[in-house]
Amino acid sequence: MDPTMIGFIFVLVMMTSILIGIDVAVALMGTSFVGMWIIRDFDTACSLFGSTAFNTLFEYLLAAVPLFIIMGLFGNMSGASEDLFDSANKLLSRFRGGLGMATVLANAVFAAITGASIVSAAVFSKVAYPQMKRLGYEKKFSLGTIVGSSALGMLIPPSLLFIYYGYLTEVSIGRLFMAGIFPGLVLTAVFCIGIWIMVYLKPELAGENRHKQPPVKGEWLAAVFKSWAFVALISFVLGGIYLGVVTATEAGALGAFVALTIAIFRGRLTLKGLWQLLMEVAGTVGSIFILFIGAQMFSRMMALSTLPMAVTRFCAELSAPPFVVIIFLLFIYLLLGALIDSGSIILITTPIIFPIITSLGYDPIWYGVLAVLTIEIGLITPPFGLCVFVMKSSLGDEITVEEGFRGAFPFVIMMVMTVIIIFIFPGLSTWLPSRM
Repeated sequence: MDPTMIGFIFVLVMMTSILIGIDVAVALMGTSFVGMWIIRDFDTACSLFGSTAFNTLFEYLLAAVPLFIIMGLFGNMSGASEDLFDSANKLLSRFRGGLGMATVLANAVFAAITGASIVSAAVFSKVAYPQMKRLGYEKKFSLGTIVGSSALGMLIPPSLLFIYYGYLTEVSIGRLFMAGIFPGLVLTAVFCIGIWIMVYLKPELAGENRHKQPPVKGEWLAAVFKSWAFVALISFVLGGIYLGVVTATEAGALGAFVALTIAIFRGRLTLKGLWQLLMEVAGTVGSIFILFIGAQMFSRMMALSTLPMAVTRFCAELSAPPFVVIIFLLFIYLLLGALIDSGSIILITTPIIFPIITSLGYDPIWYGVLAVLTIEIGLITPPFGLCVFVMKSSLGDEITVEEGFRGAFPFVIMMVMTVIIIFIFPGLSTWLPSRM
């Protein structure tokens, strides 16, 4: 059988396996191994499996993953979410829907510490929802604000998805981090404007908060000062990368050290807490690295099958304009985002789609930002909607999954609008990396 057809069949087998509930890493490694066995032979498949696992685990670039995870967990242990939310609330309390905007702004800054959307969804469910409920905010509006703004976690650096994408495509992770800053700010602004418009058209969404008086000057300054340590942490990490002082991996180590220092000086670090943090890091990193091994095996099986090259030739021969191909690929990401977790989508699709992007002459950094933003929409849409389920898990019987998805719908529209903005104005994602 033709190797290209074998590759196509095993892509379908792999996707079917994931959809019926088989673990993503198992599906990737299993189908890749059997595919390489059929295309070449059993010895080649065994040899590639061993070398892929070894090379992946000893990849220096991937050391950034546990380091940024540690930075985020230490930041959360230090009380970053509460302080950021309190400061943002003091800053925006004079506006209609100020508490909702405060949730978005705090999530945006918190995203620059954690780099993970599900962490933001879990944390701000506990921090923001009780305050919104107390002030009479409409329930679905509150839930939508929390889960929608949590999507900022994977767009604003340091983003784990950018690390995945950069590792598979050999695009500079530092440049990808810088590329996510302006789109992240645009999405933050779109969310805040959207909340203001929703509350303006339907004031009862914001409950009692629409009558709240702005804080006195001293109270505002005290609240803002509480967050200075976390602003300094973000400045150290992103500033160091932008100035070229540190690599992405070194920035992760620096960020983890600074976050640890903040936790110690704030008296938040305990032996029990440290042990729980390290166990959480070990479990998370272990599962991520197994996924990386599976993704690299899949990439090698794709290379042996020549399927990516065949797909690239097919796209090049289409009479449709290149931007139509990009829109089609983003639509595929949108569909997959509703079915599979975001990290797996990047790891599965990049070996096939990246050659198409480069052959069409598009900037891989610009496309990476578009892909991450589009995939993130899947985190708040049914049936997968991981952030909604995380929020449900955090709040228990107080909410239903259906309420979460209904509340998130306006934010899905806002995210689609942001994708269109970044698509039309690519400079928003390419200008800052070009200055490095």
